[in-house]
Amino acid sequence: MSGPTPDPSQPSLRTPARGVLFDLDGTLIDSAPDLVGACNDMLNALGRPPVALETARGWIGNGAQRLVERALTQDFDGEAPAQLMETAYPLFQKCYQANLHRDSVLYAGAVKTLAQCQAAGRRVGCVTNKPAAFTLPLLKAMGLSRYLDPIVSGDDLPKKKPDPLPLEHVAGQWGLAPAECLLVGDSVSDFRAARACGMPVVLVSYGYSQGLDLFELGPDAVIDSLAKVLNIIDVV
Repeated sequence: MSGPTPDPSQPSLRTPARGVLFDLDGTLIDSAPDLVGACNDMLNALGRPPVALETARGWIGNGAQRLVERALTQDFDGEAPAQLMETAYPLFQKCYQANLHRDSVLYAGAVKTLAQCQAAGRRVGCVTNKPAAFTLPLLKAMGLSRYLDPIVSGDDLPKKKPDPLPLEHVAGQWGLAPAECLLVGDSVSDFRAARACGMPVVLVSYGYSQGLDLFELGPDAVIDSLAKVLNIIDVV
């Protein structure tokens, strides 16, 4: 028999992490409205039916190409024909680039959390599966890029999350072991990448979890607010 569901408002994890890595979509920024909007602009141009925002939220988290495949097939596990992707993906890129931050919003506490981590002497970076062409302009437009160094996008390295390579890359750049860092994310890809290199991982309860029970997944903590990161690393 399972026990009571833990309370995400009271994370028990405490870590002296010297570096904190943040995921982007679903962790720092609610970008679903613009991502799904670009998918629908693409679908409309191809003469295909649109997808509902709440349905497509569950498709985000494995990179832009997988999102496009899911939108084309209307199926989480869908695989679109290569010839269709050759037309659809560049069209999606064009649509999304035109409206990167029209309806996207920062999650509560994003700026304060990054700023206070930085002020407390922690290294602060971003590791996302989002392509760099979208990542850097979005972070700049939302006022977050000045707090993040480095920013590693999904096409910057040979592998992306859930492979641990991006996390190991950032830790190495900082001169830290993965165990000396903390990853804050929202998805199973974040969880698996962190576990694969021995990095503590905290998942936010409000992001793009693709329907998974985050507590059953087994991260070091689940939090319902970015501000809780400050308690976990003993900044406040």
